[in-house]
Amino acid sequence: MLSPTPSAAPPTSSTDPRCVPIKLTAAIPIADDCPYPAYTAEDHAVWRELCTRQQKLLPGRAADEFLSGLLALGLDQTHIPALADVSRRLEATTSWRLARTPGLLAAPDFFAHLARRIFPCTDYIRARAELDYTPAPDCFHDIFGHTPMIMHPRFADFYQKIGQAALNCRDPAVEEQLTRLYWFTVEFGLIKNRAGLRIYGNGIISSFGETQHSLTPAVRQRPFVPEEVAAQPYDIWHFQETLFVIDSFDHLEREFVHWARAHHLL
Repeated sequence: MLSPTPSAAPPTSSTDPRCVPIKLTAAIPIADDCPYPAYTAEDHAVWRELCTRQQKLLPGRAADEFLSGLLALGLDQTHIPALADVSRRLEATTSWRLARTPGLLAAPDFFAHLARRIFPCTDYIRARAELDYTPAPDCFHDIFGHTPMIMHPRFADFYQKIGQAALNCRDPAVEEQLTRLYWFTVEFGLIKNRAGLRIYGNGIISSFGETQHSLTPAVRQRPFVPEEVAAQPYDIWHFQETLFVIDSFDHLEREFVHWARAHHLL
């Protein structure tokens, strides 16, 4: 999914085709069937710079679960990893796999994959001019940002339940609420542990600026209550002004399941 970060002049889907959701007309390659692109030296250099910046920034800010997942994945931080290699590590740990998506998937296709414990992942990297901001998903956001949390069993189960709930949603108003729950957890979630507030949302973790901003007094940090999260609008083009804090991933899954069942989604 897209990890928006601030921009003085937000691009629109009409000016950037990467922002137009793709509706699948055929199956996309999964796991070992994912090809490895012919990356350029510049592609690898951009990956390396993004990884280096975030690795310096995340200790003391990112959740232990993210950092341990990142360590367990053993991502090559000098060259863009192969989706097939990352997929094998995920499958061995939480039974999730990666699929190679050509871009931003339409919601029904995206959530249908999540419901099967398959994460649709891009394999292209942003341009150097987009180091701090990209309007579209790329493999740094998807691999570095998303996959470490999918290594965590409790989060992995919660993530699948979001996909299952979305497939069962028929009410546009409830669908919008579910989108907000996704946004303020998977993309922009915080957790409180014994050391204090930490980041687990990959929209924050894959953004240099958002990582620095999210734990400052400029952000209103509220307890995670699904009904309140579902009612909270968000702005994809600016730093987040409100974030929600979970106590644990057991707490996150329990509260989400309760909300989803109340809306007949699970």
